[in-house]
Amino acid sequence: MQGGGKLSVEEVLKNPKWPEKWPFTDADFKRQDETDDEEFYEQPRLVYHIDEKAVASLTKYYADTIKPGSDILDICSSWVSHFPEDFPKTMGKRVALGMNKFELSQNEQVSDFVVRNLNKDPKFPFDDNSFDVVTCVVSVDYLNKPLEVFKEVARVLKPGGRFICSQSNRCFPTKAIQIWLNTNDLEHVFIIGSYFHYSGGFKPAKAVDISPSGGFPFGSDPMYIIEGEKP
Repeated sequence: MQGGGKLSVEEVLKNPKWPEKWPFTDADFKRQDETDDEEFYEQPRLVYHIDEKAVASLTKYYADTIKPGSDILDICSSWVSHFPEDFPKTMGKRVALGMNKFELSQNEQVSDFVVRNLNKDPKFPFDDNSFDVVTCVVSVDYLNKPLEVFKEVARVLKPGGRFICSQSNRCFPTKAIQIWLNTNDLEHVFIIGSYFHYSGGFKPAKAVDISPSGGFPFGSDPMYIIEGEKP
């Protein structure tokens, strides 16, 4: 995909022309800061990484599209998962997987948590077909082994389960992968869509723009959903 052109977010993944083989190189997944991620994330950050309007749009999307009783895994998680307030009562198990133990312990939206650095060990400590939904909030750009992670997501999802990736335009640039820093928002959607495609465990991914009305560049962060369903 070359540039953004006049494509909408929804159009990016409607008829993609995927190369026959995985098109990325090891250099694409290098970071400016290759020091241990545990050191970078050691200091708790109990803050939102997107603004409140974008958070509200994401929370509404979850409320509108995730069925009651669903078992949910939130990967690359933190002190908040942006779930609707009633999820502890209306959903099944809700598990957070992230890097900072203190942040995860403060997440009142989940029933359990696991500390795991997916850039070192992308294997999930869960059985096959364990979850109805997996979420990942504005964090795909930090994964240096995305194909392995997406394969693991497919493995732990139940048939018909959904992987909901949300993405905005903010990041810690020193920890984002190189290809992310060299591409724009629409190309980011394409890159995430390619992860779904090449992992081989999903139906064709779709993209949805749920940015708040009057969003970027008019006062709030953009918010994009890229999601795929396990057959």
